[in-house]
Amino acid sequence: MLCRRSLITLAAVITLGSTVGAVKFLSTWAAPDAPTVSFKGQKVVALVLSDDQSLRMSGEEALARELTARGIQGVAAYRLIPPPELKDPERARSWFERESVAGVVTLRPVSESKEKRYGPDMFATPTYSTLWSYYPYGWTTVYVIGPPRIDTRIVVESLVYQVSTGKLLWGAVSETTNPKSLQSLVADIVKEAAKKIEKQFRS
Repeated sequence: MLCRRSLITLAAVITLGSTVGAVKFLSTWAAPDAPTVSFKGQKVVALVLSDDQSLRMSGEEALARELTARGIQGVAAYRLIPPPELKDPERARSWFERESVAGVVTLRPVSESKEKRYGPDMFATPTYSTLWSYYPYGWTTVYVIGPPRIDTRIVVESLVYQVSTGKLLWGAVSETTNPKSLQSLVADIVKEAAKKIEKQFRS
């Protein structure tokens, strides 16, 4: 049971969700033997794949904190591997092996999109109140009165790897709407991701 809990909490902390909108899992996957792997008390590297250095550093720190809070020795990758060597797989592997790293958690932002959201209040304006007040407006304009709200949707890929075998243990793609901050996202997703993983391993 310890092994299962270890992987559940590890998978939970890496999948970003929203503190504003609902967390939506687009897909999840787990290796058949994933529940038997335990990282409890071991060193696990938090790695954010991004060329934005500030995003990578803050993301890795947030992930490392969540891992450490759950009995795993979370370490931010930027504290372990020099930037010039980070993208080289062989050099990264040597750092992981030298530092006795048991697992690696990767997080990669896949896409970000912004969508206009039109609120129902526009229909209460005089322009929409009757057919004949709307008629000339509808024919001559292509914009909406008042500023529309903007929804930001972020898709994130999250993976858990075992360093000794290089094997993928768990993966997921999640969609987030209007996140407030990276730190709150990482903390917020723990509950929802844990439920998802527990359900997957229960079958």
